[in-house]
Formats: sequence, structure tokens, C-alpha cells
Amino acid sequence: MSCSLTLLVLILLIPPSSLQVVALWRRGNRVSSINACQQSEAADGGLTVRCSGLRLTQIPIGLSNHTTHLFLNNNRLSSLPAFCFSDLFLLDELDLSHNQLSSLEPGCFSGLAPSLQYLDLSSNRLTTLDPAVLGGLQVQANLSQNPWHCDCSMQMAVPQLNVDISSLEKVICQTSDLPNLGAVGLPLVLLMQDWDLCQSVRRTTDFLTLITMFLWFVMLMSYLIYYIRHNQVVARRHLEYLKFLESRDPFRPDKDLL
Repeated sequence: MSCSLTLLVLILLIPPSSLQVVALWRRGNRVSSINACQQSEAADGGLTVRCSGLRLTQIPIGLSNHTTHLFLNNNRLSSLPAFCFSDLFLLDELDLSHNQLSSLEPGCFSGLAPSLQYLDLSSNRLTTLDPAVLGGLQVQANLSQNPWHCDCSMQMAVPQLNVDISSLEKVICQTSDLPNLGAVGLPLVLLMQDWDLCQSVRRTTDFLTLITMFLWFVMLMSYLIYYIRHNQVVARRHLEYLKFLESRDPFRPDKDLL
């Protein structure tokens, strides 16, 4: 009885918001997770949904298609699956900052191109940004504080976005396809001014192809030379052997007798 009373007292003392977080954690961030988010309705009928700081590991299920502003910052999201926002065709602002995002699957922003105006991906673990992931998005974006690998895909993806001016210089190349040219540690915008990353990749590929073809040619010529020389030696031996047989032929007239 005493244990039951103690548990009841603890439940009464815990704030309702904390109870929602506990329920969210135990149920695996599934359907009930939307109940832990704060929702407010604007005058135009649009919903602002705040799911900040709830330790979510998945996108909440059950988001209203009237959602215009969605805040998923300060959670534990590690990836965005395809079509995870496809029902939010009125979404204007999406905040995914301060998560653990390391991968964005193609199609994860599917359906958002007509409405989305602002996208915050700052302070995550993103290294690449494939243009196919954007799905035609043309939004104001914050990409700062990520360990970017500056390559051809980044060069193609960034111009599709209206990257926030304050964060553009903070898109730093932690690694690069041009490591020997001092690219590591530079802002992507400066690197793109001096180098064509896509052209550099093509030149590198062409150079490797040329080297491979040259090595194959050298190997082929070496084999042909060896084959010809080997056949010459064999032919010379056969010729010497025939001469030897000819000299030992008992039916051959003796030159001295003639």
C-alpha cells in the first residue's frame, strides 16, 4: 500500500509536460508523439507545431496537413526518410536545427517545393547535400555548423537554395575533393569562386583513365615484344636443328667425293 501511495504522489508532483515526454519515450516516438508537441492556430487557420527538445528520434506521426510552421529542433533525429513531410502541403517553415542528422534520403522533402520558404539544417552532422534530395526546393536555408565535404554535389546543390547570408560564410569545408590545394577549412563560397569542383572531378577521372590506358598499352607492347623475341629464339633453334639433321643425312652425297 505504501508503495502505491508513493507512486501516486510522484505522479501528481510530475508536471504534465514531463509525463508526456515519458510517455513519448516509452512508446517509441510513434503515434502518440504528436500529443507532446505544442500547437497553436493562427488567424488564417494555419498551425504552428513545436516539437522542440523532446528527444525525438523519428518525425512525429499524425501532423495536421494545416501545419504551416514546424519546429523539430533540439531533438535526436539522425535521418529523414522519403516522403516524411509529403502531407504537409502548406508548410512554410521547417526547423531541423540541433539534431543528429547525418543523412537525407532522396524524396524526404517531397511535396514541400510549392510552399516551403525557410529550411534550417544548421548544427547537425551532414557531410553531403545531393541535389536529388532537394527535390526542386528553392528556399532560404541555413546550412551552417555541419561537417561538410565539399564536392561536386555540394557545388550543384547550394545554388538551388537561397542560403541565408549570415550562414553562408559558416558553410565550412571540413573535407574536400581538393585537399592538397588548401580547400579544407575554407568556406564553400570562397572555394567555389576559385575552383570548379565538378570540373576538377572530371579532370581527375580523365587523367586516371588516360593513365590506365597508357599502362595497358605498355603491357600489351611488352607482351608483343616478348612474344616476338621468344618466337625468334624458337625459330632459330628449329633452323639449327634442321641444319644439324641435314648434315647427318646418310643419303646425302658427300661433297668431298664430288
